[in-house]
Amino acid sequence: MSEFFPEVGRIGYEGPQSTNPLAFRHYNPEEVIEGRSMQDWLRFAVCYWHTFRGDGTDPFGAATLQRPWDDGSNSVDNALKRVDVAFEFMSKLGAPFYCFHDRDVAPEGSSLAETNRNLDAIVARLKEAQNATGIRLLWGTANLFTNPRFMHGAATSPNADVFAFAAAQVKKAIEVTHELGGENYVFWGGREGYMNLYNTNMKRELDHLAAFMHMAKDYAKSIGFDGQFLFEPKPKEPTKHQYDFDAAACLNFVRQYGLEGIVKLNIETNHATLAGHSMMHELEYASIQGALGSIDANTGDLLLGWDTDQFPTDIYLCTQIMLVIMKQGGLQPGGTNFDAKVRRESIDPIDLFHAHIGGMDAFARGLRTAAAIRKDGILSDFVQQRYSSYDSGIGEKIENGSVGFAELEAYMLEKGDADANSSGRQEMLENLINRYI
Repeated sequence: MSEFFPEVGRIGYEGPQSTNPLAFRHYNPEEVIEGRSMQDWLRFAVCYWHTFRGDGTDPFGAATLQRPWDDGSNSVDNALKRVDVAFEFMSKLGAPFYCFHDRDVAPEGSSLAETNRNLDAIVARLKEAQNATGIRLLWGTANLFTNPRFMHGAATSPNADVFAFAAAQVKKAIEVTHELGGENYVFWGGREGYMNLYNTNMKRELDHLAAFMHMAKDYAKSIGFDGQFLFEPKPKEPTKHQYDFDAAACLNFVRQYGLEGIVKLNIETNHATLAGHSMMHELEYASIQGALGSIDANTGDLLLGWDTDQFPTDIYLCTQIMLVIMKQGGLQPGGTNFDAKVRRESIDPIDLFHAHIGGMDAFARGLRTAAAIRKDGILSDFVQQRYSSYDSGIGEKIENGSVGFAELEAYMLEKGDADANSSGRQEMLENLINRYI
């Protein structure tokens, strides 16, 4: 079989002094940190859509990325060739996982039956490639936003036939994810929301979305798929207001409709910033609720107000992410999916390697930095001390629920006033993080 990237060999770790642009300077898969290898902590995945289907199109310009392996058709034969491209790329990169939407890997046919046959043909090739390389499926999902039938949403569409079609599509996507040994299944509701409340029955749409999720859960159980279900929050794009706005909105929905223990969250940096949050905020909020399941590793351009899906290279960002992930003990069965794309000006196939190497090295540095901060304990000790008034006395009683307003009033009437506040030391702590980076 001919190679699609003949100029690239297996990407290896050469250390921080290396000047080889096709080598890792920081990501050493076998290096052990806090009792676990880097590969196990990070669980990197390559996304099928941006990496192997992205063509550089944007709202203002046509495709710029003309791939030598792509004949321009949306045929099954071209999709089969793309599997070979993907697994050569991932094998040379050393990525242990990949992720896909059903429409990324196989073309849609003229009917649901034909579409399913197309998908089955590609899944058979994906299974062969997985067995040959050892690369695994981190998660699968269904594209319920591109086809015009989903213009008003999928599970939240006012058209019951569209709901039924979406259910059939997700049923098949869960089946193939299960067949391929996928460890998770993701729901991203790009059009599950509204453009205008004048024509929207929000309660009915949310009720329908909940019913859809319970159907998915029941079907997955019936076929023996025990992978983790994940919601991916995003506030907007393409819909003005999406129901999975942020981690808090998703978890409110989960609790309201009895989906606790069934659905966790897949958090993405660019989506967090579009919601007006930092990635660390979204991760921490999900984690303290026991709902942080996986992440999409990318970043946005703060000078642009949309989802640019750039590769992460900010060491501060990666350190903040890893501080939260390490605190909760990792992401298994989730992972770190590069939902990121090369710029439309980066037109050579080799740019795909440069982009992923940079992202993997950035996360490796974030992992090492977070581990050093945790080992010294200065940050955690400061936070513990800041809340020490709740470890005994009246604070302990507040936390264990043994006092109410009456008792607290009596306490303050006797004391007269609250003790003086101590400094939050924000600048000192920011300097501290700089010291480690």
